[in-house]
Amino acid sequence: MDRALIEELRAALGASRAWLGEWIEEGVSAPAALGAAPARPRPVAAPSASPAPQRAPLPAARSGPRPTLEQVRARLGDCTRCPLSAGRTTIVFGDGNPQAEILFVGEGPGAEEDKRGVPFVGRAGELLTRMIERGMGIPRSEVYICNIVKCRPPQNREPMPNEIAACRPFLDEQIDAVAPKVIVTLGRPATSVLLGRDVSITRVRGLWQEYRGTPVMPTFHPAFVLRQYTEENRRLVWQDLKAALERARAAQSP
Repeated sequence: MDRALIEELRAALGASRAWLGEWIEEGVSAPAALGAAPARPRPVAAPSASPAPQRAPLPAARSGPRPTLEQVRARLGDCTRCPLSAGRTTIVFGDGNPQAEILFVGEGPGAEEDKRGVPFVGRAGELLTRMIERGMGIPRSEVYICNIVKCRPPQNREPMPNEIAACRPFLDEQIDAVAPKVIVTLGRPATSVLLGRDVSITRVRGLWQEYRGTPVMPTFHPAFVLRQYTEENRRLVWQDLKAALERARAAQSP
């Protein structure tokens, strides 16, 4: 086959993969994105004059003493507050420095995390660790990492609203306990939860947001970077983490 034609095909394939990745991040299924008929048509609810919001509003700022992570974990207990508890092996609470300047929030535990009880230790976790240690130049143990839900969703699907709501008080208390200078949200679900509205990660990535007075830097989830392992995506995430580190350090300055 002609070399020029091969290069054109490779370029077209790369562009198609990038588009599909963006559709996935936007929450569009592959069949719908490609124009195919869905396997099971779903009934569409009649429009409501006052549709309910997709995400709960932001909680009020805490008044009174901050909790400790040990107190938050004790209140969580052997949680059975949502159906995810029935399928879990281990509760995955959080990991890292309880006084971290930077706190990472992801979506939910995967298979390896469910076995070990530690967030981000699978393939995506290995990439996140490299991002922190090689990219930011600090040990992973110096940051704090948690997820919006503490039990693994089946087949690693996105957490449902009732599951997020059940875990939300503990996520908020984890953030209160650590009191980070900067929060980094990994992917669309975590970003949407903390901002209190559904967002497109491709649109808010790299743009400073705020959660109850704490700066928030949304960036791509490491799993997305693994799927779309391009120089451009790696560069964008590096820019976001560098900005988060610089802002956290600036907050420490007198």
